[in-house]
Amino acid sequence: MTLYAWRGRNSRGEAVAGQLEAPSEWGAADQIKAMGVAPVHIAAKAAPAAATQESWWTRLNQKPIVVDDILVFSRQMYTLNKAGVPILRAFAGLQASATKPAMAAMYQDIREGLDQGRELSVSMAKHPEAFGPFYIAMMKVGEMTGRLTEVFLRLNEHLEFERDVRERIKQAMRYPMFVIAAMVIAVVILNIFVIPVFAKVFAGFHAELPLITRGLLGFSAWMMAWWPMLALLAVGTTLLTRAYLRTTNGRYNWDARKLKLPIVGDIILKATLARFARSFALSSQSGVPLVQALTVVAQTVDNAFIGSRIDQMRDGIERGESITRCAQACGIFTPVVMQMIDVGEETGELDNLMFEIASMYERETDYSIKGLSAAIEPLLLAVIGVLVLLLALGVFLPLWDLGAAAMGKGGG
Repeated sequence: MTLYAWRGRNSRGEAVAGQLEAPSEWGAADQIKAMGVAPVHIAAKAAPAAATQESWWTRLNQKPIVVDDILVFSRQMYTLNKAGVPILRAFAGLQASATKPAMAAMYQDIREGLDQGRELSVSMAKHPEAFGPFYIAMMKVGEMTGRLTEVFLRLNEHLEFERDVRERIKQAMRYPMFVIAAMVIAVVILNIFVIPVFAKVFAGFHAELPLITRGLLGFSAWMMAWWPMLALLAVGTTLLTRAYLRTTNGRYNWDARKLKLPIVGDIILKATLARFARSFALSSQSGVPLVQALTVVAQTVDNAFIGSRIDQMRDGIERGESITRCAQACGIFTPVVMQMIDVGEETGELDNLMFEIASMYERETDYSIKGLSAAIEPLLLAVIGVLVLLLALGVFLPLWDLGAAAMGKGGG
């Protein structure tokens, strides 16, 4: 895309000018004509080298846009729209008050797009790092129905729920991850610095060592001899795993497997279904057609396996089947949820009942997250106990044997 500066005449014969991005001059002319302006002059605008270098350096050092920024943006836009502030003036005010350069640049770009006649959803779609498919789809719905104020409020609530779930999961996993990292570091230090010292001591006595001690010494010697290959193997495995997970089949298989993981699999499933139910209810309540809503929601659940099941629901509804039958064929909903979907379809209150389903899954997710640490701690304590026992027996058993032998000789 190239930036073009243009001049023209509007329908009243007034001179107007501006800038826009287009793949070619003909594309720029088409965009200008679509705005109701007769183009007079179109020329590509080249950015100065210094400005380009400064922009590159600024982008490299500036903080990226995060979910909290979009959450605050949604709340601010809801307040400004509710107060009746024009949208161009709202973005100008947000740009002037933005403390993060990335957000200020995004506000400026969106405002320029609106000034050139683009829709708000189109201008936002140019920033996929900030606005996901669901956010853009809801913007389109708000523009079509004239309910942007309500859409911004709903999106704020939706993003706040997702952030809270992620934060609770991180908080619950922080202690187990810290313990696991400490265990790995301890094993590496023992095998590199401690056990080799004991190996030299034991070798000087020329005595037969216990089986546990011989195993520890052998494992330590193996690590010392092959640690470069082990490091390369760990790096290679990580890179290959990431490359595999970026493929369609890899992500689908991993998303399906992680739902069956012990302890955390059930939490991931409930959180994903809560996101689905809330997104679907929000789309349906905002006036999005059912098939289109399911298409968008399938892209926002952040799980390829669940997304494929939602696509299966959409295909069944397109064939004329009922929502209840399609949901039952997916095999991801509990009987209680199926009953609520059935009642909602019969009474025409499906969106309200989907909000109830979302609240139910959110409560269950919250309860499961609170018990996550309690479920993991016994397992961690058992692993730490076994590790400490092996190290203690492997190191101190030969010392005890040697000490007993020495005392026996001295007594004789």
